[in-house]
Amino acid sequence: MTIKVTNCPTCAGGRIRKVRRNWKGIYRCQTYVVPALEFYECPDCGEEVYDHDAMRRIEARCPAYPKLRTAAAR
Repeated sequence: MTIKVTNCPTCAGGRIRKVRRNWKGIYRCQTYVVPALEFYECPDCGEEVYDHDAMRRIEARCPAYPKLRTAAAR
């Protein structure tokens, strides 16, 4: 599912933009990286907005979801 965000949901700023970069997460002191993740980021307040595809990529890399990582490797 693709979304188009034009205003930040947190600060209502109109400068929110789609970015693509390596995204880092931490789960139970374990750092993991999602390479070239595409999501929206607000330069005013730092809010990040993820669409369905971005969330699936994050979940597939997160150590909290070992079954998803196993299924994605197949």
